[in-house]
Amino acid sequence: MQKRVIFQIFTFSFVAINFAQSAESGGMPQLNPEFWFSQVFWLIITFGILFIVLSKFILPKISNNLETRKSQILENIETAEKQREESENKIKEFEKIILESKIEAKNYFNETRQKVLIEIDKKRIALEKDIDEEINVAEEEIKALRKTSHDKINKIAIETSTDLIKQLIGEDVNNSSISAIVEDLSRKNKDSQHGV
Repeated sequence: MQKRVIFQIFTFSFVAINFAQSAESGGMPQLNPEFWFSQVFWLIITFGILFIVLSKFILPKISNNLETRKSQILENIETAEKQREESENKIKEFEKIILESKIEAKNYFNETRQKVLIEIDKKRIALEKDIDEEINVAEEEIKALRKTSHDKINKIAIETSTDLIKQLIGEDVNNSSISAIVEDLSRKNKDSQHGV
């Protein structure tokens, strides 16, 4: 940086000297060759002081600011990278927790389902057993009714027919003759049902 400033100073001085030599005498006093030495002297002193001020005070502050900015940017990049890695790790942990929760919920659901199915099977078996017992009791009652129903039906038929005949004829009828007729009809009915 300092070399560039020195090079620019000398280049500017050379251009100014060439320009001054090409100008006519009697023009501007800055272009008069007898004032060149003092102009070059003050030019060197001015640019020297400017160069010293720039190189010793201003440029170090600027370079320090640039270095500080660069280091801060690098720190920010490192911090952002660490935070990105941490967030990726957190996301992986979160996904792992979700997966474990899903597996645990599925296992819990399957266990509960198995328990419910076992309970349903137990209740179904118990219900089937109760139904079978009820069916057996009902079948026994039906068999008992079948055995006793013939006699009850005959008794009812005899009683109703006795009352009907008494109302129609107006006389009492012998129960034995009516029971014989009723038994004969029931026998014929059984034979017709059995296909005899």
